[in-house]
Amino acid sequence: MIYLDNAATTKIFPEALQAYCQTSENYWGNPSSLHNLGTKAHTVLDKAREMIAKQLGVATDSIYFTSGGTESNNWAIKGTAIEKRQFGKHIITTKIEHPSVLQSMRQLEMLGYQVTYIAPNKEGVVSAEAIQKAIQKDTILVSVMAVNNEIGAIQPIHEIGAILEEYPAIHFHVDAVQAVESVREVLTCKRIDLLSLSAHKFHGPRGVGILYKKIGKMINPLLTGGGQEKNLRSTTENLPGIVATAKALRLTLEQTNNMISLRDELWQYLEEEDNIKIFSPKDGAEHVLCFAMHGVRGEVLVHALEEEGFYISTTSACSSKKGVHSGTLMAMNVPDDFAKCAVRVSFSKDNTKEEVQALIKALKDLKHKFAFLRK
Repeated sequence: MIYLDNAATTKIFPEALQAYCQTSENYWGNPSSLHNLGTKAHTVLDKAREMIAKQLGVATDSIYFTSGGTESNNWAIKGTAIEKRQFGKHIITTKIEHPSVLQSMRQLEMLGYQVTYIAPNKEGVVSAEAIQKAIQKDTILVSVMAVNNEIGAIQPIHEIGAILEEYPAIHFHVDAVQAVESVREVLTCKRIDLLSLSAHKFHGPRGVGILYKKIGKMINPLLTGGGQEKNLRSTTENLPGIVATAKALRLTLEQTNNMISLRDELWQYLEEEDNIKIFSPKDGAEHVLCFAMHGVRGEVLVHALEEEGFYISTTSACSSKKGVHSGTLMAMNVPDDFAKCAVRVSFSKDNTKEEVQALIKALKDLKHKFAFLRK
């Protein structure tokens, strides 16, 4: 079995799983409790928060824990919209965001907010100048992903941040769920106010997300009740998951990155083949490669490769089972006959050169097989 769907989820590191189990067994008290078990659990929670902040190069008090990337995005967007509604109801985002962002925007539109959706160029990259032109007097939020989850296009976060320096009242949110490998570099853009991460995208457990919130920036809580997370996100903390997340983030950022060589080898093969179109930009993220074998629907190629022991996906895992074509490719005006054939290969540091070579051989064989069947 060769797993190449790491943009959907990653296999948890053994060390992170061990940390999860040990924390569950040894620190099972509620961090909010006043007794000794609660105090010990709270100490562990504080240490995990400190470790994550150190790895990201940010202040400890700027780290908040959620249930995943989807909640982090929802909270950043809706929390800002509610908090700043008296100052304006205009938001800027792009047409290529994750569904958790786009559907949050749709909900806000139903509540009377105005949203401007910026289209990408043919490479899947939005223009910082287009963001600037869209700014209005009542703009309260700009939300742009760092790396696109479907094709791996890297967005100009630093350029957008430079523009927003002139508009300090506008919150700047970045969905960095697919950018953990470069998240430290992304966060050197000091104009970022809010940034989302998801643990299961970097070999951590599912059900844990991170929201970075710059100190001094205000957002409204979505979950109220117990007052956890500085009274901004109520519910008992998932301590084992948070500890495992801290471990996984450290290991991810410390390991050597070999994914670009894997992507380049697959790219070279795909580029030389007729009847195959690559949608990912050449200078995109190192772990994502989106392409189409023309005339072969994406789900057909996915299942054909599965029979050969390879696991890939049709673009976004969050929408693939719904039978929906890639929203990113549609925004790029990719013709429907190509968009419906799109698949995504996504690497992790666990993948090897030999696995990529085996995938290339399988793709060659399947290409000949499909060509024969069409005759």
